[in-house]
Amino acid sequence: MILSVSRRTDIPNYYPEWFYNRIKEGFAYVRNPMNPRQISRIDLSPEVVDCIVFWTKNPEPMLDRLEKLAAYKYYFQFTLTGYGRDVEGNVPHKKDKMIPVFQKLSEQTGSRNVIWRYDPIFFSKVYTPEYHLKAFEQIAAALSGCTNHCVISFVDTYTKNRKQLAALGAYELSRTELLEFAVGISRIAEKNKMTVGSCAEKMDLKECGIEHNCCIDKEFIEKIIGCQINAKKDKNQRPECGCVESVDIGTYNTCKNDCRYCYANASRESVLKNCSLYDADSPLLCGKVTEEDKVTERIL
Repeated sequence: MILSVSRRTDIPNYYPEWFYNRIKEGFAYVRNPMNPRQISRIDLSPEVVDCIVFWTKNPEPMLDRLEKLAAYKYYFQFTLTGYGRDVEGNVPHKKDKMIPVFQKLSEQTGSRNVIWRYDPIFFSKVYTPEYHLKAFEQIAAALSGCTNHCVISFVDTYTKNRKQLAALGAYELSRTELLEFAVGISRIAEKNKMTVGSCAEKMDLKECGIEHNCCIDKEFIEKIIGCQINAKKDKNQRPECGCVESVDIGTYNTCKNDCRYCYANASRESVLKNCSLYDADSPLLCGKVTEEDKVTERIL
């Protein structure tokens, strides 16, 4: 089983105590997002978990206890962009704080096991293509040698983020402009000894030096764990997504990064409500099991 921690919320940043408690106990409960009364019991033992994929904008709260994961294979998807607090409200200063954290994580785990995500990219009067290329170049130079691979994507509009993106003045580039931008990204990555891939993009950027990327990649995971795995494409992701199937232990509407482009949170109010139910000792990330809930063992 590949464990996703988590596409739905930033567990390394805000809920590391809960996660380490779950690792210690050997299981976690996860509510079905489509049917909240259904709860799956997920076995987290090293015998079952082949690899853990962490998704985060700030893994610092986990770093002093990585030895607790000695029995597991894992890697990090670390999102580090050029946006300010106007877009990523609760993410610490990038140059002063997050770049050093990235460097420290790479030192502890190895550059192969930390993937840099510069995504999602949107364009506005503030965040122009020129701005992104300059920010990307500055971050890439600082991370040179700390990662082997970078992932980019362009923002998708959903019901949950449409108004926020409109308020930011987000606009789309023409195909020609987008290809020119992608070439710039590719050249900067190459200069800093990184490969670069796209995440769930319909447009083929191969001619720009950017391959289609699988964030939960079968071949990459097999290299990390040293053996082959039987994993199919994840049917729960978008058609353009090449990731293989995984089990996510996160909960929607619990991420406190306050990113304006976010599609995992319905509103700040929903986040505050759910976070008020957080209990680091509970099998559930936020909330408790009630008499109306049905708990079943997740069949892998």
